Amino acid sequence: MRRPRPLARPLAEFLEVCLSPSLAAQGFATSDIIMAWPEIVGERLSGFTQPLKIEWKRKPAHADPEARPEPATLVVRVESAFALELQHMAPIIIDRVNTYYGWRCIGKIVLKQGPVRRIEKRKPAAPSLTPAEKAKVSSAVAGIAEDGLKAALDRLGQAIVSSGSRTKE
Repeated sequence: MRRPRPLARPLAEFLEVCLSPSLAAQGFATSDIIMAWPEIVGERLSGFTQPLKIEWKRKPAHADPEARPEPATLVVRVESAFALELQHMAPIIIDRVNTYYGWRCIGKIVLKQGPVRRIEKRKPAAPSLTPAEKAKVSSAVAGIAEDGLKAALDRLGQAIVSSGSRTKE
């Protein structure tokens, strides 16, 4: 009798295993601070900054192994125009990172000026519908009184009709 095939697993489960050694070399326990950086510093600053590594102080040989380590240094790459602003916001960012982790893990921030890789977010193209298709969707949602719900259903209807028209071609 054949053994059942394992079910497909999400790619995200494998990424952490692959990235862990390189992240550990930079002082990151996991990729979570890199992924949550826009939430920590805000969308505006995340476009011009990037966490590079966390530098942990070495424990003395006689240190208690159960004790928490001393706060680390977060090294952040920042574009030169935003270095001064980030320097002024350093205490706030330290508090936000520590709040994110739930303990005082970062004690200071070191800024390294340089170019930051930007991830461009592409918005999907708006569906193109014929006037007849738009009228069909509008008539379907015409009886709805609430404006917000009506607009949301109109967008949904246009997306459904446009995806159906692509499969016909």
